[in-house]
Amino acid sequence: MPRIVTFGEIMLRLSPPGWKRFSQADSFDVVYGGGESNVAVTLANFGMDARFVTRLPKNDLGECALMALRGRGVDVSHIVRGGERLGIYFLETGAMQRGSKVVYDRDHSGMATLQAGEIDWERVFEGADWFHWTGITPALSQTAADACLEACQVASRLGITISTDLNYRKKLWQYGKSPQEIMPALVEHCDIILGNEEDAEKHFDIHPESVDVTQGDTMDPLAYLPVCKALMARFPKAKKVITTLRGSISASHNSWSGVMWDGQEMFTAPTYQLSHIVDRVGGGDSFMGGLIYALLTWPEDDAKALRFAVAASALKHSIFGDANLVTVDEVLALMGGDGSGRVSR
Repeated sequence: MPRIVTFGEIMLRLSPPGWKRFSQADSFDVVYGGGESNVAVTLANFGMDARFVTRLPKNDLGECALMALRGRGVDVSHIVRGGERLGIYFLETGAMQRGSKVVYDRDHSGMATLQAGEIDWERVFEGADWFHWTGITPALSQTAADACLEACQVASRLGITISTDLNYRKKLWQYGKSPQEIMPALVEHCDIILGNEEDAEKHFDIHPESVDVTQGDTMDPLAYLPVCKALMARFPKAKKVITTLRGSISASHNSWSGVMWDGQEMFTAPTYQLSHIVDRVGGGDSFMGGLIYALLTWPEDDAKALRFAVAASALKHSIFGDANLVTVDEVLALMGGDGSGRVSR
């Protein structure tokens, strides 16, 4: 069975119940999640050997995060302990024309204060086939960026496939370095690059022409081909560049698809109408988890891998919380055309 290692921060998510605003909240729903841990949970849920690496504080909240991961079958044996606190983010879930809001509280967290050299990457990567990181980790701090670069260098030297989700987060790049200063040295190690139009523009000043994600369901897959080609030209190690396509009709109704460029051919996938979104947080993570699973399962069929990733992440939007908890069979059923939502008896 393939072993996938993911690296990043898991956080405590606090959100007002239902669609309440922060100003209405007198209680919060609790979820543990984060970009890279969400990918690990997805892969473990699909039956893969998924190992998540992070740094957690030695307190009860750190233990809760560990239990949440263990409960989903994720290998937590290489998580290191330290730091003052667990990162937190607050989520106000949007509805209709009111968008969601996120407030971060993750300064001085275990991951933000991680130092290069604290993680034994040689041991972490024993038996590993794949390493995944995202642009969220190097956005936390210079030391987190240094640790991420250290991981990429070791994984690259060991011949492990490396993937990244560029994941630009404007609210996180606050420590004096810009993405343009940090990200290129990391991405140059990657075989698989996932990113949308904002990621490419903010990290590398690459952007599609005539694309406006605020104009509803008008996403043109071919408009992203120049971005994919530009990313592959900038990072020649990359074998595949993938973009998710989200058309935002409202906070409750999105269209969802994706494209993949392998250097010679542009693959497209069906577009799903997500007309009653339960929770869109983790949508990109569920896509990445589905893509890694599919590329490892059907390595000679990029078209099927893309369709699987899009279908898996479409289903995730029906699930409360950060992580995708659907099964492979449910994804395959949707790929086969069964999107009826009928009761299974």
